[in-house]
Amino acid sequence: MSESTDRPVDQPGAPVASQTTTDVKLDSATISENETHLIELLREGDERAFALLVERYHHAMLRLAMIYVSGQAVAEEVVQETWMGVLQGLNRFERRSSLKTWIFRILANCAKTCALREGRSVPFSSLVDAEVASSEPAVDPDRFFPPDAQRPGAWVSFPENWDEIPERRLLSRETYVCIGAAIEALPPNQRAVITLRDVEGWMSEEVCSVLGVSEANQRVLLHRARSKVRHALERYLDEKEEA
Repeated sequence: MSESTDRPVDQPGAPVASQTTTDVKLDSATISENETHLIELLREGDERAFALLVERYHHAMLRLAMIYVSGQAVAEEVVQETWMGVLQGLNRFERRSSLKTWIFRILANCAKTCALREGRSVPFSSLVDAEVASSEPAVDPDRFFPPDAQRPGAWVSFPENWDEIPERRLLSRETYVCIGAAIEALPPNQRAVITLRDVEGWMSEEVCSVLGVSEANQRVLLHRARSKVRHALERYLDEKEEA
C-alpha cells in the first residue's frame, strides 16, 4: 500500500487505466453505478481497485489527520489504521453515505482516538460551539467606519481588486506557500473546514457529515477561515508591492 501512495494523485475527472475491470471513476461524491462496481470489486479483494482508492484519497486523508495529531509520522499511522478499518468494514458498509464520506468518517474517528491517546484536545466537540459562539470578527473592525461616523459600518478601504494583479504572480509558488501557511495557522476547526471545502473541493454536506458539525456552524467556520486567509494574502501582496 505504501508504494501506491507515493505516486501523484490523479486530477479529478482524469481517466483511469482500463486494462482491467477496475476501470472505475473515484471522483464522484455521490452514490453511483461506478461506486457500486467499485465496492463490489473491493469486497472481492481486487487489489487494483484498492490501490486506486488509496491513490485517490491518501493525501487528503493525511492532511486531515495532521489537524488532529502531532506530526506527520503519527498522521501516517492514523491513515494506515483507517485503511485497515475500511478493509475490515467493507462488508458492513450499508451505503447510507458515499464511500468517500464513509472512509473519511473512519479517519476522523481514528484521529480523534489517537489524539486522546496523545493527550491532545480533540478539535471537534464542544470547541466548535464555543468557537462559533465567540465574538471573533471575520474582518478587522478597523477596516470599517465606527458607529458614530457619517457612514457607520461602511468600508474605510475596500479589499484590493485582485483582477488587476498579473496571473503569474497570483499563481506563483511563493503565493501558494503564503496561502498554505495561513491555513496552517488557523484554529483546528477552521483549518479542517477550509481544507476540505477549498483545498479538496468537497460539498458542504460532506464536510458536515465527516466532521460532525451543523450546516450553520460549517458556514461560520468557513467564512472566518476564508477571511483570515484572504487577510494574510492581502498583507503578503502589499509587501511584495512595496519591495
